[in-house]
Amino acid sequence: MSVRAAVAAFFLVSGAMVCGAQAQITASEWSDYSNRFVSDEGRVIDDGNGGISHSEGQGYGLLLAFLASNKPDFARIWSFTQRELMIRDDHLAAWKWDPNGTPKITDVNNASDGDILIAYALALAGKDWDEPRFTQSARSIADALGTSALFSHKGETLLLPGVHGFGADDQPDWPVVNPSYWIFEAVPVLAGLAPDNQWTRLSESGTALISKAAFGKNHLPADWVSVAGTTPRPAEGFPVEFGYNSVRIPLYLMRSMDSDMNLLRRLRDGMTGPQGAVTLIDLTTDQVTAELEDPGYRIISALATCVLDGTRIPQDLRVFVPTLYYPATLQLLALAHIRKDRPECL
Repeated sequence: MSVRAAVAAFFLVSGAMVCGAQAQITASEWSDYSNRFVSDEGRVIDDGNGGISHSEGQGYGLLLAFLASNKPDFARIWSFTQRELMIRDDHLAAWKWDPNGTPKITDVNNASDGDILIAYALALAGKDWDEPRFTQSARSIADALGTSALFSHKGETLLLPGVHGFGADDQPDWPVVNPSYWIFEAVPVLAGLAPDNQWTRLSESGTALISKAAFGKNHLPADWVSVAGTTPRPAEGFPVEFGYNSVRIPLYLMRSMDSDMNLLRRLRDGMTGPQGAVTLIDLTTDQVTAELEDPGYRIISALATCVLDGTRIPQDLRVFVPTLYYPATLQLLALAHIRKDRPECL
């Protein structure tokens, strides 16, 4: 399905992208997740990163609460996000909130993936729950991102990771982008909210970028990529690695239901280690720097194997037992996608 067709489907077909959303995450799974990672005030806690909160986590929390059809928890997470992170004057969220910081916001710059997740979850909730206030907030964020974070470069529409820090005044090899910030399923929704911006072209550019960003013997993207030259290359001043950011790229591609099978196979083969663990790789030396065995990581490779080869998801990956915030989030997103769109994988 093209991006334009997806936009039309979302806004013209009643319930189109959210039909059946109540069943995607069980009440028990959401309870286990929220009890572990969501504070009483609605702060999503990244316990693998010093207990901070960030716009990405708030966005994930909103999306998962929506997929669990838990309106009170959605409202609680959004209330914290509005009060504590939406302090900029451009409708974008400050990305980092530190409980030990004074003030709590220790970096006021935005993170575009966090803004996309927040806007996407608000748009879904606004439509499915008939809450115009959520829709309006989503539209404001989409407009702001379209104005300040989307940009044209060599005929492609690309996404700045943040409004500041990645342009000509900040990076010697600008523009610098992060391929994992392309949340493909959200793009048609935000395109419908902000049709005057360049959202409709963003998915195609993201797929092209990931296809070309094939570094090292495993042909994997780096977390941070310069698109200054004729071909992408790892960005200067950042670790040259397939790292924690990039492990979610195949999941985003699969959740969009519009993934290139050859690209997905390349990513799956390059990132998967022994017993299905996801490997982090130094793309300069081709050395494995970590093997991630948490179910939340392994389910990404397993889901790719199902999509590519028809192999069902192992039983142990179907059971949600929260460990750390990030892999727990990825596992719930994978399980929700399987239940809604790929039941043959169970």
